[in-house]
Amino acid sequence: MRKLNQMLLAGVIALACSSCQKSVEANFQTIVPLPQEVNPTQDGSFRLSKSTTIAYPEGNDLLKRNAEFLAQYIGQVINGTPKTKAIAPGEAAGKKSIMLSLDPGIENKEGYVLDVTPEAVTIKGQTENGVFYGIQTLRKSMPPTDTETANILLPTGTIKDAPRFAYRGMHLDVGRHFFPVEFIKRYIDLLALHNMNTFHWHLTEDQGWRIEIKKYPKLTEIGSIRNRTVIGRNTQEYDNTPYGGFYTQEQAREIVKYAQERYITVIPEVDLPGHMLAALAAYPEMGCTGGPYEVCPRWGVFEDVLCIGNEQSMQFLEDVMAEIIEIFPSKLIHIGGDEAPRTRWQKCPKCQARIKAEGLKADKEHTAEDRLQSYCMTRIEKFLNSKGRSIIGWDEILEGDVAPNATVMSWRGSAGGIKAAQLGHDVIMTPNNFCYFDYYQTDDTANEPLGIGGYVPLEKVYSLEPTASLTEEQAKHILGAQANLWTEYIATPEHVEYMVLPRMAALAEVQWMQPEKKNYEDFLNQRLPRLVKFYDRDGVNYCKHAFEKKEERPADSAVE
Repeated sequence: MRKLNQMLLAGVIALACSSCQKSVEANFQTIVPLPQEVNPTQDGSFRLSKSTTIAYPEGNDLLKRNAEFLAQYIGQVINGTPKTKAIAPGEAAGKKSIMLSLDPGIENKEGYVLDVTPEAVTIKGQTENGVFYGIQTLRKSMPPTDTETANILLPTGTIKDAPRFAYRGMHLDVGRHFFPVEFIKRYIDLLALHNMNTFHWHLTEDQGWRIEIKKYPKLTEIGSIRNRTVIGRNTQEYDNTPYGGFYTQEQAREIVKYAQERYITVIPEVDLPGHMLAALAAYPEMGCTGGPYEVCPRWGVFEDVLCIGNEQSMQFLEDVMAEIIEIFPSKLIHIGGDEAPRTRWQKCPKCQARIKAEGLKADKEHTAEDRLQSYCMTRIEKFLNSKGRSIIGWDEILEGDVAPNATVMSWRGSAGGIKAAQLGHDVIMTPNNFCYFDYYQTDDTANEPLGIGGYVPLEKVYSLEPTASLTEEQAKHILGAQANLWTEYIATPEHVEYMVLPRMAALAEVQWMQPEKKNYEDFLNQRLPRLVKFYDRDGVNYCKHAFEKKEERPADSAVE
């Protein structure tokens, strides 16, 4: 009898405990970026718990990994982690499950359909990429974390979603300041959280060469280390402390793989023919004067650039690119092309001989030296095209003759992008007055970390329209948008996070949402406050004052 009473008591306690289990509701209307179409059905909810099974088709390794990501995300919120399960053809996933699958009928290759009923959840994409973005939507619909939560109630309905732009990027300059591998992975995770699919990795600069090139070991032995760094905004004072760092090819491949698993393409940038002082310090024979050169301790634009008249320099570029494409499988390879003064070329006998030999002529718009840069761009383009790759460059590649198949990244406002699109070139819009995240986020600069200047607040980012001033046909050449983070004054991972967040969230809605669906007030007051809870959970540093009060939309500004 006593045993029976104990059993009954245990049952009562268990029942009481189960009734006390905390449930929280998900919300598909408050995520960043907001899905294109959310259709609630108002017929209950799906109870998500650790006993939920996440199913995927047997033999699909990418969807298996997607399922594991989703299980991990759910495990961050509830007390327990769901199991994943492979489903054989013709086998049902069963009730109370989340089923991941492919549907070729979905039009956009990154599009998805997320359907919730009281009995099951399905996430379908044309590709595994699309399923991944459906998972991100589900992830961000849940509260970030609550260790007491046992169940999440997903409201029933159907979400049909796809990105506006195929190219959704973020940039990071590691030439001025170096950041460790683990932080690069953390940065990539932030891109995934914001539905971005491209990481533009700026690997070389006057102030440091950051990628191992086995044929030219001095690039990292010498070119990765500057012996001092200027203090403040180009004062005459230096810290006299050596500064350096670089990524081995193995580390770079590790980062590429990490990004690929999150459906992010890494586009490497080797900036040429300017911003090459670190390379010239290592191999001075490739400069017009022969040196001596040093890895630059200051910020700015410098007259010493690669000698285009020297065939050794051109062979160097091809050799570097040959190793770069072995590391990075991206279709696009960024070759810079910005801020290359022509001063040395004007006086260099080898460069002038190249101009004469190639028949490069000046006209009303361009000098012969402008066309020497175009010669360099076109030659590298032909080399990369022969390897199945294409070039992308900053809008300065429009000065002279644009390499025939080049994609143009417009940074000096939108004018270069507009011109390139009108000429029939594909374009990535990254105008400095909207998308330079090294610019200040507030006009109260006295209370901000030292920066390069400029002013790009949150609302300004949100207001970007990448296809403005273009006809419908020309607008088809706008592949997408990107924000850039140059790191002259940004030396730590924490400072990187502070400068990109929450502006990355505003950019995400520009990249993903149709313009007529964007609403800054709703973004600022409803969706962003929920997203920053994810930042808080993960210990990410972000600029809080950016959204604590409504900001006035400023006039366009630029760095002096």
